[in-house]
Amino acid sequence: MLFRKACALLGLGLLAQAQTFNNPIIYEDFPDNDIFLGPDGKTFYWSSSNFHYSPGAPILESTDLVNWQVIGHSVPSISDFGSDYSMQNGKTAYNRGTWASTLRHRKSNGEWYWIGCIDFWTTHVYTAPDITGPWSQSSSFQPCFYDCGLLIDDDDTMYVAYGSNNVSVAQLAADGLSVAKTQVVFSYPSPCTAIEGNRMYKINGLYYILDDCPGEGITVIWKSSSPWGPYTHKILSNATASPVPGTGTAQQGSLIEAPNGNWYFMSFAWAYPLGRLPILAPVTWGSDGFPVLQTVNGAWGESYPLPLPESSVTSWIGGDQFWGIDPAWEWNHAPDTTKFSLAEPGLILQTATVTNDLYHARNTLTRRPNQAFPVGTLQLDFTNMADGDQCGLALFRDSSAWIGVVRNGNSYTVTAVQGLTQDAGNSYATTSTGTVVGTAPISARTVYLQVRFDSRTVGSNQATFYYSTDGNNFSQLGGAFNLDNTYYYFMGYRYGIFNFATKALGGSVKVDGFVSWSN
Repeated sequence: MLFRKACALLGLGLLAQAQTFNNPIIYEDFPDNDIFLGPDGKTFYWSSSNFHYSPGAPILESTDLVNWQVIGHSVPSISDFGSDYSMQNGKTAYNRGTWASTLRHRKSNGEWYWIGCIDFWTTHVYTAPDITGPWSQSSSFQPCFYDCGLLIDDDDTMYVAYGSNNVSVAQLAADGLSVAKTQVVFSYPSPCTAIEGNRMYKINGLYYILDDCPGEGITVIWKSSSPWGPYTHKILSNATASPVPGTGTAQQGSLIEAPNGNWYFMSFAWAYPLGRLPILAPVTWGSDGFPVLQTVNGAWGESYPLPLPESSVTSWIGGDQFWGIDPAWEWNHAPDTTKFSLAEPGLILQTATVTNDLYHARNTLTRRPNQAFPVGTLQLDFTNMADGDQCGLALFRDSSAWIGVVRNGNSYTVTAVQGLTQDAGNSYATTSTGTVVGTAPISARTVYLQVRFDSRTVGSNQATFYYSTDGNNFSQLGGAFNLDNTYYYFMGYRYGIFNFATKALGGSVKVDGFVSWSN
């Protein structure tokens, strides 16, 4: 039943041709976009943030700016950034990792470059011969390129705009792996009280830096005849209302030129509890050389004409039987690679941690929910669980809940746990491992676990959890769970598939499949 439904959903995934698109273009959490047209002149690439999830820095691909798919990651494993990122020595790296980074292709040597600052201290450069890899860390240096944007000039010189409040431009060395020169080019003006989200462009012989003023919901564009200034500025978006109900003003993003010469601005709506949802609008260019955002009645349009002929791509919803690990999946921190394997089909998750705390359990596999009323269903074979093991499906964030199977001796129970929490003010230390809100005995060794929730900012922000032994008839376990709709964690809620030990390592479970859709 589970995968019959998945096949039906995937059959609907080939998109019918239309004349317009709707915002958000992806109803998932893909923040801090850096988007550009690739070397073939027809394919767009998008680098996004994913913080402590691994692999880091997801890459998306599109040929029409509307339909996208995740094709890989620029950072193969965030373990490169220190032991915290692998949950070593009892430490974690929540809310750190890859954020507001930049990605470009360099024509002169055929290399792809990803640049980002990790932990507000060290800038890392990853390079690859192809967009899909293999990616490798090529250098690390200071200063921190905070919220950076890479420009490769017509003469092959590489510049990076970066900084908070005081914005600098760095000229990189010839190989792009160190800093040759850096200087402050401007500081925040009135009405901004802060600046971040830097992106850098060269358009018609002029240099532009795109910035965000987060306190005011303003996006500013700066222009100069030299990368070093002086720069003049103009507001691109002045607290322009988002097209997603209840999400305030849209800010930060990328300017993008399409192959037909038209221009667009990709921003995002702060749509918690789901996260930051990408929204797209056309821009035109004024006689003063500054871009003008095309609004509808003074706000972002809920829909616009398609930028380009629409492509057909696989739907964001559907089923996965784990013939491999699709790049849409990301681990919570860098995994222990010795503790999982593919069963073709299926995924074997051995216990990798002895703990009673899901936030400290290694090898939790996560995926972004999709749409306003997401539903995720996990098919799990727990025949090889060991005594004390806990496995299941979580709705994962700094305030979490889960439904799963707990083994105690020879007793197996389906268990619902709610109220797992972390302290944002104390490096996301665990403040609660949760409270059991429901249990049910189970004699079968295969279970279907399901979570349904309202992801809308203006919705109920509640989730409910269910289980089934046949994949058809589901029973709710526990009451509704109230989701956290604050932005402090930055990443929105995710599905999380987990298996950890509370007594000793040695047990395992088999993930037979996962299906997601929206009611």
